[in-house]
Formats: sequence, structure tokens, C-alpha cells
Amino acid sequence: MVQFKSVNMKQIIGTGVLGFSLSLLMFLDQNIAGAIVNSPANKLKKGKAFHVDLFVIAILNGWLSLFGLTWMHGALPLSPLHVKALADTEERVEQGHIQSVIVKVRETRLTVLISHIFIGMSLLMHRVLTQIPMPVLDGLFLYLALTSLDGNQFFERAAYPPNHYIRQVPQRKIHLFTFLQLIQLLILCILGFLPILYTKLILPIWLVFMVGFRYRILPKIIATKYLRALDQRL
Repeated sequence: MVQFKSVNMKQIIGTGVLGFSLSLLMFLDQNIAGAIVNSPANKLKKGKAFHVDLFVIAILNGWLSLFGLTWMHGALPLSPLHVKALADTEERVEQGHIQSVIVKVRETRLTVLISHIFIGMSLLMHRVLTQIPMPVLDGLFLYLALTSLDGNQFFERAAYPPNHYIRQVPQRKIHLFTFLQLIQLLILCILGFLPILYTKLILPIWLVFMVGFRYRILPKIIATKYLRALDQRL
């Protein structure tokens, strides 16, 4: 257990600031993952438990903190990929555009339990895992990111699909909306990959700023009726 008597006030304040930023990131990540997983397009039948998940994670992270261990949370893009792995899909033609539609999802916690049991068993292989080159792990995460792009509106919009928002929103407004998203994405990438200590902890603060930008500033640039049409596709 961590020797709390040896921690001074300066360390408490410093770790409190860093801990708040990290907690904010986990809060946003958990809710974003929950919102994507429980999207109406996934046709899930069982109830939602966003607050229960956050409550359980808070207890686990509090317990892990006592021993100086790494925090845990519901991560992207693993959660949406898990839903896709359990889903039955079929190809449908809508307005001349082929789309993959989820018909049914096998809603079970058994697969999550089994996967985490294997993750726990990997502790027995720590000597082997430490020999894996970092470029291999980077390639794995890149693969997970690329496979999660299917169905993402930002990338679908580049092909100008025959969706309802294409007919409701002027083309220049769609391009402006996409351009602003691209700028925000570039800033996220810069903060995430910049090799400066503690830069990544600015990410959650920037995510909160983007929420404020979307609901306070963006309606002054693009009319609310156009934003509503774009949001209906998300």
C-alpha cells in the first residue's frame, strides 16, 4: 500500500490537479463509449447503466489508487468493436446507397468476462509481453482505429452519400462543418502525440472546450436547423 504519511502538501496539490484532468478524461471517455454503444442503430434491448458503470469504475479506481496501480475505464474504440463482433448485420440498399445495418446484437456479459480473464492471465506472461516491440503495439492500435471508421459520419461525408442531410444542408455549410471538425481533430492529434511531458493531460480540457464550442459558438457560424439535420445522422 502507498505510504501516505510520506506524501507532502505540494505533492497532494500537484497530483490533485493531474488526477482531476485524468478523471475528466475517463468520465468523458466512459460516457462517449456508452452513448456510441447504446446508439439506436445498434438496436440494443437491455437497459442502460451509464451511472452504474461510472460508480463501479470509481470504486475500482479508488481501490487501485491505494496501491499506486493504474486506473481503468471503458475505452474507445474497443467498446463499439465489441458490439459489432456480437452483431448480425445485413446489406441494404437505401436510395441507391449500400449500407450495412445491424439486425440483432447478442447482448451478453459473458464475452467481456472471458476477455478480462484472459487479460488477467496475461500477467503470467509479462516477461514475454515486455519483449514485444513498441511499433507492433502502435500498429495494433492503428488497426483498431482504422477498423472503427466504418459508419463514421466524418469519413462517410467525404463520399457525399445520398443521405437526408445532403438534401437539407447547403454544400458549402457541409464543407464548413467538415473543415471545423478537421481543425479540431488536428488539435487533438497534436496534443496527443506532442512529445512534451503532461501535454496529454490537456486533452480532456480540450474535449470539454469542444462541447462548449459545439453548443455555444458553432450555432453562430452555422444555422441551428442545419446543425440539427447533421446531428440526426450521428
